[in-house]
Amino acid sequence: MQIKSSDIPKEVKNVAETLENKGFEAYIVGGCTRDLILGKTPKDWDLTTNAHPEQIQELFPEHYANNDFGTVGIKTESEDETLKVIEVTPYRSESGYSDARRPDQVTFGVSLDEDLQRRDFTINALAYRISTDTLIDLFGGAEDMAAKRLKAVGNANERFAEDALRMMRAVRLAAELDFVIESETMAAILRHSLQLGRISIERVAHEFLRTVNSANPMQGIIFMEKLGLLEQFIPELPIGIGIEQGGIHQYDVYEHNLRTMQAAADKEYSLAMRLAGLFHDIAKPQTRRTGGKNKQYTFFGHEVVGARMTKEILARLKLPRELIEEVVALVRWHMFFSDPDEITLAAVRRTIVRIGEDHIDDLLNLRVCDRIGMGRPKEQPFRFRKYKAMVDEALRDPISVKLLKVNGDRIMEISGEKPGRKLGYVLHALLEEALEEPTKNTVDYMESRALELLKLPENELQTLAEAGKKKQAEEEAKALKDIAKEHQLL
Repeated sequence: MQIKSSDIPKEVKNVAETLENKGFEAYIVGGCTRDLILGKTPKDWDLTTNAHPEQIQELFPEHYANNDFGTVGIKTESEDETLKVIEVTPYRSESGYSDARRPDQVTFGVSLDEDLQRRDFTINALAYRISTDTLIDLFGGAEDMAAKRLKAVGNANERFAEDALRMMRAVRLAAELDFVIESETMAAILRHSLQLGRISIERVAHEFLRTVNSANPMQGIIFMEKLGLLEQFIPELPIGIGIEQGGIHQYDVYEHNLRTMQAAADKEYSLAMRLAGLFHDIAKPQTRRTGGKNKQYTFFGHEVVGARMTKEILARLKLPRELIEEVVALVRWHMFFSDPDEITLAAVRRTIVRIGEDHIDDLLNLRVCDRIGMGRPKEQPFRFRKYKAMVDEALRDPISVKLLKVNGDRIMEISGEKPGRKLGYVLHALLEEALEEPTKNTVDYMESRALELLKLPENELQTLAEAGKKKQAEEEAKALKDIAKEHQLL
């Protein structure tokens, strides 16, 4: 594992060079060093140095400094969002963690070795000096990366006592990187798990969401549950452990929820979709009843109860209102597409109104993930195609006189015609012309043609209208046939 100088942006090199030209040390450190070794592009850039905060500020006039840890944000002229600010923090040591999160005392000007000793995991305790192409690895971080192993720096109990949020970070990193958690580190998390309750829910929720949004959220949630973390902030989820579902379900409620979420992650669906997968059946333990037609258990109303529970959970985590509403709606209506033979087109239209056109595809895709989570590798192809066809039919504008660039009110306004059958005949005659030649469907043509048609005898006008109705029916049938063909239902 080796860092390539070519992978380091010029903005980062310039900051490091400016520090070193003034006699200071400068190292890339933390997550960006880890990502460079793993061949990933860092999402932000952090340097550490033996310069004190005020010395850093003197070297970089364009900066901000607004925390207690001496971090100075160096502003650059980069167009890349990840490089607009390069953060530089002095070497520091810390002591006293009365709130299990932040140090009571910070000391600047210590050695690089002491700075690295205070970091959380070995893979984050690597430092790289650009000027000498030197990697500092005091705790075997490179070896742990090669083994895909997450291990605390030094004494794991001390690291988690200093900052209880590190336990959630361990799970999140394991999920993001597809790493295992080393046994002593895991044991220390289990030992200190109750301390997570001392951390603000916003910080816990941030790590939770990053875990859910990772490539391996199921692995992350399993770690959380096994290590006693999950019950500290979402105790409703592990209640599903051991709750059998029977029928076509291969897994208990808990595992099914996790597998549905993972299916959404495998398809790279949105955070809202993943959360909906995780919570869609959360109310099944409360709604399970024995018996039912050809079933071992029933779960009537679990989607309604589940939507209410999901809203309470996400509000407790203080998530954004828009995200909560989207997830709750998906949970509430996830059972809608359970049987296409019992769904009417009118019901599909009502559901589209409830969940919104922007999210109807998410509801369909959640159904696919739900079935994968049951242990079925694929959604039944015909059923899903039929769902999609019904949604497309419900979303399309029906072929009618509403498509015309002129309406009855306008025709009455320009002609003085009174409401009646003759006005209807005119509209259908105009529709027939518009369907034959769409270019005629303009305001000018339709208005002038309407005035001409009104001069015709009523029986002749009726004949033209009947031709319009016939053409309308033919076009409507053709449109529905095209939808059926598109979804391979014919």
